[in-house]
Amino acid sequence: MANELLIRVYDVGLGDCIYVRIPGKSGKNDDAFHMLIDCGTWSSEKLLEVALRQLASELPTATDGKKKRLDLVVVTHEHKDHIAGFDPALWKAFSVGNVWMNCAMNPKHPQAGKTRKIRKVAEKAMAGLSALGPALSPRLAELVSVFEIGNAGAINTLRHALLTGNNEPTYVHAGQTHKDLGIKLHPDAKIQILGPELDFDRFYLGAVAQANLKGVIGSAAFAAKDEIEIASAPEVEQLPEPKNISPAAFRALRARMQSNALAFAELDGKLKNNSSVVLLIEWKGKRLLFVGDAEWHGAFKDGKMNGSWNVMWKERNKLLAQPVDFLKVGHHGSENATPWDMGSGENTEEARILEAILPLPKAGKKPTARAVVSTERGKYRTIPRGQMLKEIAQRVDGATKYADDLRDYKPKDIADFEAYERDWLKEFQPPRTDFERIRKNKGYIDVTFD
Repeated sequence: MANELLIRVYDVGLGDCIYVRIPGKSGKNDDAFHMLIDCGTWSSEKLLEVALRQLASELPTATDGKKKRLDLVVVTHEHKDHIAGFDPALWKAFSVGNVWMNCAMNPKHPQAGKTRKIRKVAEKAMAGLSALGPALSPRLAELVSVFEIGNAGAINTLRHALLTGNNEPTYVHAGQTHKDLGIKLHPDAKIQILGPELDFDRFYLGAVAQANLKGVIGSAAFAAKDEIEIASAPEVEQLPEPKNISPAAFRALRARMQSNALAFAELDGKLKNNSSVVLLIEWKGKRLLFVGDAEWHGAFKDGKMNGSWNVMWKERNKLLAQPVDFLKVGHHGSENATPWDMGSGENTEEARILEAILPLPKAGKKPTARAVVSTERGKYRTIPRGQMLKEIAQRVDGATKYADDLRDYKPKDIADFEAYERDWLKEFQPPRTDFERIRKNKGYIDVTFD
């Protein structure tokens, strides 16, 4: 029904593609506000094609009478599992009114300049590693793929091709609302941005890390102009085996080079995750939280490399420290993307955040909040993390035990499935896109609010 707020989380494998329809005054579909949060996958991109075709069938016709109208596309951050679907060929049927990207994706944003320097170092290192091909470990191969050219093509589409009339995307930051950004909604609706903060380098890179990295990659790396070449960037090339050192020594040298590249790639990955646009959508008193891949890194401390959750708890506490009615579980069920006590039972900052947004129901009461996780077992052994999903399941309505439905399921990696998944199927979990497809043969999960 077009007079209900709809959240549709598409099954795109390991990735995010989330459609939100906010009703307008008339309750008709033409009058509703239609938005998409991310469009990416680590899995088959055919899943994205199916999702976008289904999305098009839900949208009203644009003013040109030909394309389908999508009022807003939100790009949370610059990772393949969130942007791979922004291929111009897939978007010919859509007319997009607005594109929001996080402030750290703005190539001219001065308060993310040091973060961009680190990204250049990581990209250079990964380009060298890619030449090693089959010699890469599985983890390194995954990190190399994060920097592949497809990502650059998707970003180029978002910046230059998705919007009509040579319009450019809007780079957003914490503290802004839909009104600040020129979006009109029903009076009962509000979109607020909780992350990232505008001063990105300060909050997420931190002074200590900046000082340490300056010593590692050279002071020139943090010079004022982006165009300055980073002469001392770690670089890994496909070197021929030298004659003047032993094969063992050469392998050790190459391993150190790979380790150096790995460290910068991991750092860049954390910074990208913590740059995620975090949205709080309010509708008739309901609070709906979409967090991208925002991470938590322990209690906030000024000057350190903070996680986005911890920054929001410090800077946006008034908005965050209240129960939500819907949580899009972050980073496909990764343990570092939903604040929790890691099973320790300790009263950590993370445990307090989770209790604030998804409080445990009181004795005799049932939870009313909803949650969905878009995930697929296969890329990372601890994504999703079963223990963490069990923790969330205690706090939400609609949790499911999947053991019976997946009795005959044949996973891609049997060993990882048996080691990290099988036992958790007997426990309650929030609805998952991968298992709901198996259980109901449906390519998405719907959550509605009236």
